[in-house]
Amino acid sequence: MDSQNPKRILILTANAGFGHRSAAIAIAAALQEIYSDLCTVEIVNPLDDKRTPLPLRESQSDYDKLVRIMPEFYRFWYETSDSAAGSTVIDAALLPMLLEVMADLIRKHHPDVIVTTYPLYQFPLHTAYSLHRQRAPLVTVITDLVSVHRVWFHRTCDLCIVPTEAVQQLGLESHIPPHKLKIVGIPVHPDFARERQDKASLRTELGWRTDLITLLIVSSKRVSKLRDILRALNHARLPLQLAIVTGGDEVLYNDLSQWEWHVETHLYQFVKTMPMLMHAADCVMSKAGGLIVSESLACGLPILLADVLPGQETGNADYVVQNGAGALAEDPSTALEVLYHWLDQDAHQLAEYAQNAQRLGRPHAAYDIADLVWELASRTQTP
Repeated sequence: MDSQNPKRILILTANAGFGHRSAAIAIAAALQEIYSDLCTVEIVNPLDDKRTPLPLRESQSDYDKLVRIMPEFYRFWYETSDSAAGSTVIDAALLPMLLEVMADLIRKHHPDVIVTTYPLYQFPLHTAYSLHRQRAPLVTVITDLVSVHRVWFHRTCDLCIVPTEAVQQLGLESHIPPHKLKIVGIPVHPDFARERQDKASLRTELGWRTDLITLLIVSSKRVSKLRDILRALNHARLPLQLAIVTGGDEVLYNDLSQWEWHVETHLYQFVKTMPMLMHAADCVMSKAGGLIVSESLACGLPILLADVLPGQETGNADYVVQNGAGALAEDPSTALEVLYHWLDQDAHQLAEYAQNAQRLGRPHAAYDIADLVWELASRTQTP
């Protein structure tokens, strides 16, 4: 391949939660690592375009607020719209909002392949292709493990990357041809797959104790039960070390900084070294988002699920629990009960859960997706 005429790969994403953008970043990093100067990769969020109507732009920041304040309303909307008729209505509503933006992206970038990690762009892209008679192969990358909204599946995609057999079956039921559905996994950043130092060395580098089981707690504003669970852990006298990442939540970070901790605790407001922290930990407590679950499994870490969003995250939680890779923490007493069992008998059960997590993990998914994207790009005749 001529490096003077690199293939152009456009990745479309959104900021509705962390998962969509993180998946896009993971794929871009894998492409750039493997194919280097043979391709150019750009990540674009069409919802940030000023031509996108304000309600749609603000839906990204409103997403976490909505699911936090009105989870039952969100579940009602999710379930009632998850049908052929509901998807048609969504497509019809989005078309006038995004058609101009999509058409302009195609004209501006002349992509050899488009990858989308967000489900709402496919129909506007399909229409833009039809109007302008300029088409690039489209790869859709789904970012939840089991419960997937029907709007993810659209006939315009050339390849639909799914994480599990359950989602593959949903694609077949939505009339996506079998040859377009590839089970690969949710892409996590290549840093999660790279060989690292042993846990003891990583903990020493981080300033953590090397002689305690370490629970990494990854929080966000959505994990409403976190403070109550942490209070219980702080007074339970479990042989644990806590590493708490508040996910950029400054209020929570400042609050926890004032606590009198009775257990070894390391507190972080925001980190750019999550792979390092996960490889240094023994287990994770988090919400049931597709990304954090996939990252944990990629590192072979059992997951204590402290928050489950009704709708798409229900499937993520079921997948973890039913495969013996984690447990639900519905309240502080349940969280303590799970951890007591995990730590009993020299952490025998924790080791079993870790083996199951490692079996489910797909740390190389981003590389596998990059290869599939590159294969499509190589077939495209650059104008």
